[in-house]
Parts: sequence; C-alpha cells; structure tokens
Amino acid sequence: MNFPFLMIYLIPILAVWMSFAFVWIAKPKDKKNVKLLLAFSGAFLLALTFFELLPEVYEGNNPKTIAVLILAGILLQVFLEFFSKGAEHGHMHIELQENKFPLLLFLSLAVHALIEGVPVDGNNSILYGIVIHKIPVAIILSIFLINSKMKRQAMLLFIGVFSLMTPLGTYIAMQSQWMEHYGHLMTALAIGVFLHISTVILFESSQGHSFNLRKLVVIILGIGIAYFL
Repeated sequence: MNFPFLMIYLIPILAVWMSFAFVWIAKPKDKKNVKLLLAFSGAFLLALTFFELLPEVYEGNNPKTIAVLILAGILLQVFLEFFSKGAEHGHMHIELQENKFPLLLFLSLAVHALIEGVPVDGNNSILYGIVIHKIPVAIILSIFLINSKMKRQAMLLFIGVFSLMTPLGTYIAMQSQWMEHYGHLMTALAIGVFLHISTVILFESSQGHSFNLRKLVVIILGIGIAYFL
C-alpha cells in the first residue's frame, strides 16, 4: 500500500495526537495491554530493521563505516536515555517539578523522534514500524504528562512539537541534497537507535523474571507480520 505523499507526514502526527486523546478521554489505569503493544512494536521494528534497513544500507557502501555508524547510533540512544530516563521504550522514571517544563526530557525525545523519521523516505514498511512503535510510547508519555502537575499549555506544546519531529526528520531526508548523497550514513545511525530501543523493549526483564506467554506470542506476531510486509 503506497500512501499519498502528504500522508507520510500526517500519519506520525495523527498517531501521537490520537494516543494523547485516548489517554485524555479514557484515562486508562492498567498499563499491561499497553506493554503488550509495546512488546509487539519492539519486535515489529526490530524485524523491519533486519529485513528492510540493514540490507539496504550495506548495499554498495563501506561495511566498516556503516558498522561504526550503527554502533554510534546505539551509543547516541544510550546518551539520550540518560536524560529521558527510558521514555522511548515505555519507562518514565522522572519526577516533574511543578510549573517547570521538562526541557531535557523534551530535547532527548525530540532528537530521538527526528532521527527515527530519516529512514522513512518513502519506505512505507518503516513508516508502519515507527508509527506502531510511537503509539504505545505516546500513550505512556501522555499518561505521565496528564498525571503530572504540568500546565495544560506546556503539556500541549510538548505533545505538539514531539508529534512534529518525526515528520521533520522525514522531510529533511527527502528534501536535503546532502541527504541525497549521504543519507545512508544517517540511516545507519537510525538503525543503531532502532536496535537499541527494540532490544531493550524485548529483552529487559519482565516483572518477577517470570515467563510471559502473551508477551512471547505478540513478539512472534510482530516478527511474522514484518516478514510478510
């Protein structure tokens, strides 16, 4: 399915705002289903990275350079999580101060979202992966923001700019002449970010280190759907 050009930009924005609206209206208390969706999104994004991005980025390029940039992407995401405290993979370990905008959280999430928009560049499969990853993260982020003491205007500004960053990354990738020649380098960096995020989601310990059949099923489902796209 090929999306109209404009929808490539609109779909990630709608995913964030619809997630926020869902939390605002439904006020979900139980995060178990969201965590299952998060596990599915991690498996789906990881599989698409292996099936779509890795073969593409290595083709015709210096393998060692690509490998270095993938590792750089992993390290970049580790650095960003020092400020976001794991918000990109569904964890919120931050206490917001009343009437104080969480600038470091905002900047780290914005940079992450900007980078993840780069590989889209007309690739609908990756767009699916990013949107499915973004929905549970946006839900958990929205729950956190709505339950905080942040002012409504600041909260809406946070969600609004966050929703725009992935389309901005896609726009830069599709319009920049520099990206036309060196886009594979940024894609390799994004692959590192995706690998870190998805593997953390999949392999971090579940509560009590217990076997979770539902989580295993959704992981297998995510990989299977990605394979057949």
